[in-house]
Amino acid sequence: IASQLDALKAAGTTRVLILPAYPQYSATTTASLFDAVYHWAGKVRNIPELRFINHYHDDPRYIAALAGRVKRHWQDHGRPDVLLMSFHGVPERTLHLGDPYHCECFKTARLLAEQLGLSKAQYKVSFQSRLGRAKWLEPYTEPTLIEMGKAGVQRVDVVCPAFTSDCLETLEEINMEARETFLHAGGKEFHYIPCLNDDPTWITALCDITQQHLQGWPTQAVPDAAALAASRAAALALGAKQ
Repeated sequence: IASQLDALKAAGTTRVLILPAYPQYSATTTASLFDAVYHWAGKVRNIPELRFINHYHDDPRYIAALAGRVKRHWQDHGRPDVLLMSFHGVPERTLHLGDPYHCECFKTARLLAEQLGLSKAQYKVSFQSRLGRAKWLEPYTEPTLIEMGKAGVQRVDVVCPAFTSDCLETLEEINMEARETFLHAGGKEFHYIPCLNDDPTWITALCDITQQHLQGWPTQAVPDAAALAASRAAALALGAKQ
């Protein structure tokens, strides 16, 4: 992050919009990104104007892109007995400290279920990637899959709405380890629905969200080379060093 901000500043950038890849806000993810930006800014003499997008977990364009991804999978492969929405896990204490992540995950799940026309019995929410001995947000993904497999659920589809791009946590932990867990528990069919990645509907939505947060900044008008050269010459004449 610091090196990219250095490069932008060196190129003359005066305004920067920070857009997290995390739809739901968490101190462990979104805020850690902001911390990195603030750390960089604390060492810079002339800071560009900064804006931050905190979240877009309930943005209709994000929800519509998610729903479209799921619907296309179902068109090609049929529908499951249960759709499991598995979110990245965080320690439970973050919820008690005021972190909105838990609530935002459940809101995303509810809105997605509404877009898909699912009843409460047709989808579940869980949290993956628990580490250490501390209690994390529940229900946990792996025990949930084991419970469903033992209960006779034949097919489960899993989608990971906390990730906009596939990574080890989706491709290995879910599509490999979670798959094996469910099938070993008695399930018959496991489908992982890929993240949004470069889906055109999502890229358009991301562009729209970005443009919305850029409002008020002159993003189109660019001074010509002659005007920039004249401005620089005037600054140097007044004592500027570069």
